[in-house]
Amino acid sequence: MKLKVLTYILASTCCISSCTKLDETLHSTVSTGGIGSNNVDALLKGAYNAMRVPYQQQDGVWALQEHSTDECLGPTRGGDWDDNGIWRVLHAHKWTADHAYVNNTFNNLGGVVFSSTDLLQYSPSASQAAQARFLRAFAMFDILDIWNQVPYRDPGESTVGASRVRKGSEALDYIMSELNAIIKDLPDGPPANQANKDAARVLLMKCYLNKGVIANRAAPTFDNADMAQVITLADQIITSGRYKFSTDYFDNFAPDNDTKSTENIFTANNVGGAEGGDVRSRWYMGLHYNQNPSGWNGFTTLSDFYNKFDAADKRRGESYPGMTDKSGIKAGFLIGQQYDQTGKALTDRKGHPLAFTAAVKIKETDPNTLEFTGIRVMKYTIDYASSDGTFANNDYVFYRYSDVLLMKAEAMLRSGNAAGGLTLVNQVRAARNVTPFASLTLDNLLDELGREFYFECHRRTDLIRFGKFLDPWQEKDGTDDPKYLIYPIPNRQLAVNPNLEQNPGY
Repeated sequence: MKLKVLTYILASTCCISSCTKLDETLHSTVSTGGIGSNNVDALLKGAYNAMRVPYQQQDGVWALQEHSTDECLGPTRGGDWDDNGIWRVLHAHKWTADHAYVNNTFNNLGGVVFSSTDLLQYSPSASQAAQARFLRAFAMFDILDIWNQVPYRDPGESTVGASRVRKGSEALDYIMSELNAIIKDLPDGPPANQANKDAARVLLMKCYLNKGVIANRAAPTFDNADMAQVITLADQIITSGRYKFSTDYFDNFAPDNDTKSTENIFTANNVGGAEGGDVRSRWYMGLHYNQNPSGWNGFTTLSDFYNKFDAADKRRGESYPGMTDKSGIKAGFLIGQQYDQTGKALTDRKGHPLAFTAAVKIKETDPNTLEFTGIRVMKYTIDYASSDGTFANNDYVFYRYSDVLLMKAEAMLRSGNAAGGLTLVNQVRAARNVTPFASLTLDNLLDELGREFYFECHRRTDLIRFGKFLDPWQEKDGTDDPKYLIYPIPNRQLAVNPNLEQNPGY
């Protein structure tokens, strides 16, 4: 399986980057079972495993969907995190077609498409085929959302020639036809860490909700018939009774979220200490070197985004059993003086109080403050059983119940039923200990989406749909060129596939 995925990436999509970390991760997470055989179980596991690299590493889909928005910043800290400006250009919307993470993410999502397609030539069962086709549709949707062009092959097709390409609405129509065709053969959910009927319904909801966006990102429209489909699919999930709000918001992201969460609809299965992706990056990327575990002291949120939360909002932060009592680290946003589990105040490496500040710049230069500027984000709670560098046990979350409710609310609002949408949004707010809205508008709904799904790869897509992605925000000045509504096709891809065309403006 590993060899087939690499063949796809090299021969049909691009020449793979020389980045050592990418190569090592790709080799370690793609199953080798089923090479040249009809071992469909192994091939299906390989397809699931292929999802880990583009989604769980901090420099994949997450980077493109979060660093490019108003809720995430990767500040350069003196000599740390400069990386030739690769993080700064994402936040400032100054990327080019040679950006390494744009290229690598395109590669790795293409690997998911290939591995999911590949097993279909080996006579899988109806359920196996449906799961593979769902994973393929899932990755294709993100390729379409990010680049507007989706390379593809048929099962068993030679990888010698260039892959064909679907674009825009044509690609979306294909994804939707696939989901409608396979949903009857998917398992009922949960468990969430397997493709299931409800996951397919959520993805179909996203397709209908963003249909007008894919057609015209600069001026999207929202057809009432499409919004009705979103509502119908949401009702099928809601009335199943399979999901309810978790007692604690952060249970959805905990090491035992596979049993503790009552909200998660679709996740990636990670096995602590045995196999998994890089979900631990979600805490390492923000924690300071002197915290437990010693982090990378990198990414932050921005004060304007943090200030969207009410003080009583459970999503903003709280002590979390199994983490705070072990390290002093809270779940949610970390701001102000940090402590260890005994209550001792921590310091940075120069002896300054380790007090994370609201103020942060895209380039930090003051040696006395650069280690503690910026509010840190701890959405996934730490798996201390695996925090020494081995795999963490937290299943990586793709879809949650609140996503269903808030998409339905948006569809109702956009089709003229603001009152119905308000009721749903206030259900979410009540579960998070926040006072209800008096009315529902596009602006306060967008803010609520940010509060509910921060750092979950939603923000770029939401900002584009609400017409806000080109606006200025903290550490990004001015209104952008509309070309930034989609990413450029990487130059390495264009060099090997003549069926791809560079996106306008690049």
